[in-house]
Amino acid sequence: MALQVLFLCVHNAGRSQMAAALLERYAAGRIEVRSAGSDPARALNPAVVAAMAEVGIDISKRAPKALDDEAAEKADVLVTMGCGDGCPYYAGKRYIDWEVPDPAGRPLDEVRAIRDEIDRKVRALLAELAP
Repeated sequence: MALQVLFLCVHNAGRSQMAAALLERYAAGRIEVRSAGSDPARALNPAVVAAMAEVGIDISKRAPKALDDEAAEKADVLVTMGCGDGCPYYAGKRYIDWEVPDPAGRPLDEVRAIRDEIDRKVRALLAELAP
């Protein structure tokens, strides 16, 4: 069974979606990847969709998803991004918290910088989890 990583943020409309899409690309099936939010938005952030398209990843058909206990229980690693107390704690799970700015309401050039920061963090995580 593949290692499972769950990316969490509040709205699942930006950071966690970018992280999941990037890890899916780099892991190439070696890791099962999911993303969710503690209070999901109605749709993805359009600037996030545009920034990901620039690096050849189409996330336009994705939708924010609510965190459910089953997904969290299956995950080996939970990566949180800015949800603080908004993300529940699951005992016995490995948590990693990434301090990454929220792309909501930011112009595309700032979203690109956030995407690139997440990209660096995702590559480092993959190198650790599946060298």
